[in-house]
Amino acid sequence: MMHEPNEQESAAEEVDCSIGRIVSVTGSKAIVMLDNEKLGYKNGSINRPEMGTLLCITVARTVALGLVSALSVPVPAQREGDPEIWIAELNLVGELPLDENGQPGKFNRGISVYPALGDLVRIATQDELKKSFSAQGEHAVCVGAIRQDATIPAMVKTDDLLGKHFAILGTTGTGKSCTTALILRAILEKNPNAHIILLDPHNEYATAFGPMAEVVTPHNLHLPYWLLTFEELLEVLIGDPSARKNEVEILQELVPICKGRYGMASRSPVSGKLRRNSELPGYSVDTPVPYRISELIGLIDERMGLLENKKDLSPYRLLKARIETITKDQRYAFMFGSLTVNDSMAEVLGRIFRVPVDGRPITILELTGLPTEIVNVVVSVLCRMTFDFALWGDGKVPVTLVCEEAHRYVPNNPNNGFEPAKRAIAKIAKEGRKYGASLCIVTQRPAEIDPTILSQCNTVFALRMSNDRDQEIVTAAISDTGSGLLEFLPALGAREAIAFGDGVTLPVRIKFHELPKHALPRSSSAKFSEKWQESVGDDQLLDLIVERWRASDHFIVSDPEPRIQDNENTKAIELKVETEPLSRPAAHAEFDHHSPEANQIPAAAEIALSDNRAAQPPTVIERQPSVPAPTANGPAERHAAAPSVSLRKPQNGLAAREPSHLLRRSEPSDRTPMSRDDIRSRLRRSSRSLTNETT
Repeated sequence: MMHEPNEQESAAEEVDCSIGRIVSVTGSKAIVMLDNEKLGYKNGSINRPEMGTLLCITVARTVALGLVSALSVPVPAQREGDPEIWIAELNLVGELPLDENGQPGKFNRGISVYPALGDLVRIATQDELKKSFSAQGEHAVCVGAIRQDATIPAMVKTDDLLGKHFAILGTTGTGKSCTTALILRAILEKNPNAHIILLDPHNEYATAFGPMAEVVTPHNLHLPYWLLTFEELLEVLIGDPSARKNEVEILQELVPICKGRYGMASRSPVSGKLRRNSELPGYSVDTPVPYRISELIGLIDERMGLLENKKDLSPYRLLKARIETITKDQRYAFMFGSLTVNDSMAEVLGRIFRVPVDGRPITILELTGLPTEIVNVVVSVLCRMTFDFALWGDGKVPVTLVCEEAHRYVPNNPNNGFEPAKRAIAKIAKEGRKYGASLCIVTQRPAEIDPTILSQCNTVFALRMSNDRDQEIVTAAISDTGSGLLEFLPALGAREAIAFGDGVTLPVRIKFHELPKHALPRSSSAKFSEKWQESVGDDQLLDLIVERWRASDHFIVSDPEPRIQDNENTKAIELKVETEPLSRPAAHAEFDHHSPEANQIPAAAEIALSDNRAAQPPTVIERQPSVPAPTANGPAERHAAAPSVSLRKPQNGLAAREPSHLLRRSEPSDRTPMSRDDIRSRLRRSSRSLTNETT
């Protein structure tokens, strides 16, 4: 007959599981005197507490939980075998209410019933660990396992993580990029219709998300200049506004006029999206409505004509020269390179914020390749648009902005960074939660980030840190309940982190899952010892390096795919010229401006052919000289450079389009690029034909 245990035997079993007793209790802490006779190996496993171990104290109808924050021996033994006192300090973090059958229920933060002196303390069971660390529910995602028990999943509460912002902090090489990719992939797998924007300054995340990502590069980015606020426009066109106040005043006066004229033109019945807005009395310099750069230059010329008998024309000339230089600089083609100006704001927002998602819930904006002087402006525009999109969308489309290398954009030093970008990110951190805009900060230098921004991140994943200042920042952000875990920061291993805040139920040491090889970001360190075992003596490598180096400031001809344009007056075939750095060998052919044929080969051409190409060859409309550059005395001079030739055959006596509008930004073609020799041969044939016709 089976023996039924009585209450005394059950109590004895509970006593046998204890490792000490409570000897002191304060508001949020307790001190346990450990029973060193019971500590050691039990059932083949270590039965002694470590830093961060979860301990349980059974009190009236509940189980109080405490994390070990310190271990000490106040009076060490003088000789081996002598008795000594072992002390463990606990941070009381929560409790598990017991049901009628004595089984622990759902974890609750805070303590309703404090343990009393003499209460027995034991190590938490596996079931208690699951209830304490594993956030249950369909809105929680698994990112790894807890360090105390590798069989217990480490869960993250998605709504609390995103709704109250989060940060990923760690020294270089500790796995910030992998941690970021792992957390975002876990969220996207459960939320396939998410809306995430990731600022990628090192072009390393595209491989981590594969077909889930819409990768926006400087080659296919379309961010019209008229979306910029006045401060952002000044940063692009002027630089330091304090040193050129006259030019600032000119732009402040003329830009609203240009916007108003475009709005008036949109009142026609054939106009589109600006017709309703055109009823407004006027536009400010910050209103995101289109306007034409050509009209802005025309107004500057008009003002100079009115001031022709006065002396101070240099601000107008300098401003005009700068605008013309920027608009013809191929590095800025994503902003100024469109053939026509139209209200494409909805299309820009739809692509960046993934509306509709179309199976790509995350947008990765690769910043490498953008001009260094404009990167902060692009970041400012995207961060500002993220908040405004959530605000004016009434929270119907929650958006998450992931800011990699955040110390670049929100530095602690007020003299560094771009002020509009700092304000835009700070606005998301402070007010975004109300409207559905969340922020993720990723950085290797927490001490260099604006503490106001970091303090708004209610969930923190702290990877290994060895810098004292960085550790102090994290210590200031963490609550007392998890302060003991910070002792692990300098000694954390690979794929390990201390997680604390609202996104996790308890401060916990996490061992992250390992990403599959195909999902790893491109952030591995250079293998010096492997590369330095072989000698590199190939001259072609140096030529390739020089070619790529120079390509960063020039443009190259890419797959001249013809585009058919039909209208009532002209049937044109345009050769598209795409601006793209030579990032892959033999993928494109560079156009050499210093070759003898440079004055014969057009840098940007639109060839319009009639139905009978042999009978009506193309005619030269205009040969554009180089950009005027201001001299020391004020007037602009024309510098020798490769001219830009526009080829167009007008029909029915109609004038062709002006060549200054021919620069356009095209999407990368999927067609196989032509070889260098083929492209040069085609261009030489075109130049010879052009020479014969003009002769």
